[in-house]
Order: sequence, then structure tokens, then C-alpha cells
Amino acid sequence: MPKDKNKMPRGAGVARILAASMVGTAVEFYDFYIYGTAASLVFGALFFPKASGPSQLLAAYATFAVAFIARPIGALLFGHFGDRIGRKSTLVASLLLMGGSTVAVGALPTYEAWNLWAPALLCVLRFCQGLGLGGEWGGAALLAVENAPPGYTARFGMMPQLGAPIGFIGSNGLFLILGLILTPQQFAEWGWRLPFLGSLPLIALGLWIRLKIVETPAFAKALAEAPPSRVPLADLLRDYPREVVAGTFAVIACFAVFYLSTTFALGYGTSALGFDRRTFLELQLLAIPFMAIGIVVAGVWSDKASPRKVLAIGCVGTVIVGGLLAPMLSAGSNLLVWGFLSLALLAMGFVYGPLGAFLPGLFPPRVRYTGISLAFSVGGILGGGLVPALAQSLAASGNLAYVGVYLSGAAAISLGALAMVGRKA
Repeated sequence: MPKDKNKMPRGAGVARILAASMVGTAVEFYDFYIYGTAASLVFGALFFPKASGPSQLLAAYATFAVAFIARPIGALLFGHFGDRIGRKSTLVASLLLMGGSTVAVGALPTYEAWNLWAPALLCVLRFCQGLGLGGEWGGAALLAVENAPPGYTARFGMMPQLGAPIGFIGSNGLFLILGLILTPQQFAEWGWRLPFLGSLPLIALGLWIRLKIVETPAFAKALAEAPPSRVPLADLLRDYPREVVAGTFAVIACFAVFYLSTTFALGYGTSALGFDRRTFLELQLLAIPFMAIGIVVAGVWSDKASPRKVLAIGCVGTVIVGGLLAPMLSAGSNLLVWGFLSLALLAMGFVYGPLGAFLPGLFPPRVRYTGISLAFSVGGILGGGLVPALAQSLAASGNLAYVGVYLSGAAAISLGALAMVGRKA
């Protein structure tokens, strides 16, 4: 531990650990957002051409939700082995499965070539992507926080979270570039495949970094003290049911605000509001730095206060953002739409940044991988899996304000979950 407690630890080993934790989350958000963007823009017509326009979009959003259903299964699978054999090998396996599925989507024939096999295989690949994602975030967070010196847990824990704006900027920027150099017809025919195939070098980079890291000290110490749990899930549910429930509902706000301000907002903005794709992508790209700012501020603040306190403040902010959703998003002004997206993503930073320290603090090392992965994945279903489709249905009924009420309600639920754990985290 450094003598100066206010000075961030440095060194090649620390940099490698933080890079390894960040790169997987960057790939995760890159993969998820390119899928969400493609689902908003082209997947309906390419894989569900027999349906009407609104039904095509809903069908595309339904495939988006498939990964959220797979995530808890992946959480249990990778959590089991992560708690029994270690964090490193599990992280490598999850990245391979997640990234390989994404690349395969980019090579998948559409309905025109393979009829019903095309949407069926799209769902299979989306399921495999979610399976890998179920183990990715938990392992990345533990790699960071279980290597953190005393007093730096939240700042180390925010590093995987910073992969989110990096992945978002990469995916959003690539779609913007494609919009500049390709015609709409070229993009619909083959251009949409390029972002999926483009994840290959990111995966290779992530694997190269992760293969160079060693096991975390916390896991090594737990193994030295006692044999690993034979069935981590059974021990988790028997000994920590309250923490599992609290952790699950605490992450709902994070997923709700992100997918409402990205996937849903893009689909709604380019259809109902009449924005062209390039303009709305530019507005989102200009708003994403606010998420990074929120993550950094929340991470530093969490080490000085507590992750739970900062998360609670973020939830209150998200309630307010829900009230602003309808008047700002439907104002027809680029400035107001950008303002809403910026506020929403800033709030996202505060309800996402501290999670890397908050969730691991709920569980001991021997069941920690399973605990945080399960909470994060099930919370993702409740807060994000059905959000684009549900919000689209609410907005299609002619009342965008209901979407804002949903967001505020999700934040209120997370706020209540934080109260369940008291001052533990």
C-alpha cells in the first residue's frame, strides 16, 4: 500500500489489471449497443419482413431481450466456476463466448436468404451473447476490486464501468461513419454487418491482456483458508438471500436509464420524432461524455463517502430525469433532446459507477462471483431486458409521459433496495 493514501497506486501490474477489467466491459457495451442500434434501425425489416412497421420494431426489440434472459444462466455458469477455479480463466471464457457470438451475427444471412431460420439463429446467437455477458461484468468487477489497495475500492471498481462509455463511443462513432460513407440502401444491405465484424480486434486485444494477468489476492487468500464451495449458488441463497434481493433491485435503475436514453430514444427519435439517423447519433455521441464524468465523480466520491450513499443520490437524480423525459425528448429541439440525453447519461454514471464496489461488498470472496453476477444479470432483466419494447408500446399508445413514469419508478425501486442493506455497503 502506498504511503500517501491520496495518491493512486501505479505500476505496470496495476495498469494491466485495470486495463483487463475495462476492456471486457468496453467490448460488452460495444456489442450490446451495436445490437441495440441495429435492432432499432434495420433488424425489423431484415429478419421480420412479414410484419408491419411497428410490429417489425417490436420483434427486433424482442430479440434484444433474449440476451437478458440468458444472462442469469451465464451468471450461474460462470459464477460457479469463477468461485471454484478462479477469476482469470472464467473471464477468458466469457469474453470468447460473448465476442464470438457477436462476430457470428455479422455473418448471419437474413430472412430473404434463410427464411425462418434467419430470425431463429439470430435469437440463438443473441442467447449465446447473453450467456457470455452473464459472467463478464462480475469477473471484470472482481478483477478490479479484489486487487484494490485499502481506500481505493470504488476507484478501482469504476474502471470496468468506464468501459461502457468507451464501448458506446466506439459503436456510435462507427455507425456515424457508416452513415457518412454509405447510402441508406448500402447500410441496410451489408453496412450494418461491419460493426459486428469489427468487434474481432477488440476481442483479440481483450484476450491478449487477460491472458497476462494473475489470480486476484482475495480469491487466493480464500482458497488458502478453506476449500472452495462445492455449490456456490446453494451457499449464496442459504446464507445471503437478503443481499441477493437487495443487489438485484439496486441495479434496476442503471439498466432502465441506459436503455431508455440509448436504444429506445434512438428508435423513437428516428421514427416518431422524425430525426434522421445521423443527427440523433450525433446527439447521443455528444451526450456520452456525461456518463463518463458521472462514473468518475461517483467512483471518487464513493471512496470518500460510501458506494451506497452515492448510488442513492444517483437514484434520486434518475427519478427527476424520468419527469423530464417527455417534455424534453418530444420538444422537437436538438438542444433540448441533447440536454435530456446528457442528464440521463450523467445520472447513469451515478447509478452505474459505484456498482463495481457496492455489489462485491455484499458478499464474501467464496461466493462473490456468483452473487454479484446473479444480482447484476437478474436486475438487467427487470430493468433493461424489456425496456425498449415496453417503452415503445407505451409511446405508441400516444403517452410518452408513461415512459418517464416507468423510469422514475425503476429508480424508486432501486432506492428502496439500497435501504434494505442499511450501511453494510
